[in-house]
Amino acid sequence: MGVPLPHPSLTADPYRVLGVSPQASGAEIKAAYRALVKQHHPDAGGDATTILALNAAWEVLGDSERRAAFDRRSSGAGVGAGTPGGPGGAAPSSGMGTKPRRAKGRTADHAALELWMASVYAPIDRALAQVINPFAAQLKALSADPYDDQLMELFCTYLEQSQQKMLKVEALYRSAMAPLLAKDFSLQLYHCFAQVKDALVDLERYTMGYVDSYLRDGRELMREAKRLRTALHQAKRAFG
Repeated sequence: MGVPLPHPSLTADPYRVLGVSPQASGAEIKAAYRALVKQHHPDAGGDATTILALNAAWEVLGDSERRAAFDRRSSGAGVGAGTPGGPGGAAPSSGMGTKPRRAKGRTADHAALELWMASVYAPIDRALAQVINPFAAQLKALSADPYDDQLMELFCTYLEQSQQKMLKVEALYRSAMAPLLAKDFSLQLYHCFAQVKDALVDLERYTMGYVDSYLRDGRELMREAKRLRTALHQAKRAFG
């Protein structure tokens, strides 16, 4: 089963999560990510929390620009160790200007959150609704006679259109890193649309060979995605 990985909230170091060095090549990082996902997948006895941690690390290290930005931040944090405000150094003395800086930081954080919610989460949620909500009716229509060519063609059209939507969802998700205030929320969003993607794969496999296990798995994955989307709606209310 392997050594348990750190909980995603306990580490911000994606290199540590994937067990690679900062000097690792892109191919080495990709290989490590794939191996760990396979090792810790729930079907292999792993857990969803570990998969979320791995996905979060891959989101950073699998993208060259995000990796470079993370490396720059990490390098900057290392410089000045032992100096005031640096790692291992004394905290800045309380003086004039400290409180305004914190207030400004809070304002900037919430502005970034609002922007990400409007430009990334909202359109992703709409796309998820366009895939998840019609699924039950689409499946019911097909179940009338799965061997009817016309019904199967309509169901396949739904799958193809849904897959195109999910490609756009993933591209949008990768286009902007979530602000710190939405870190956990972003991971839940990733998990939600990953369930939809996996469901569509299984459902497409069903249409190609009528293997009932693919239909059953696809249906369960879509149900889980619907549950996760509802949980995201509830979590969003906490942001105000």
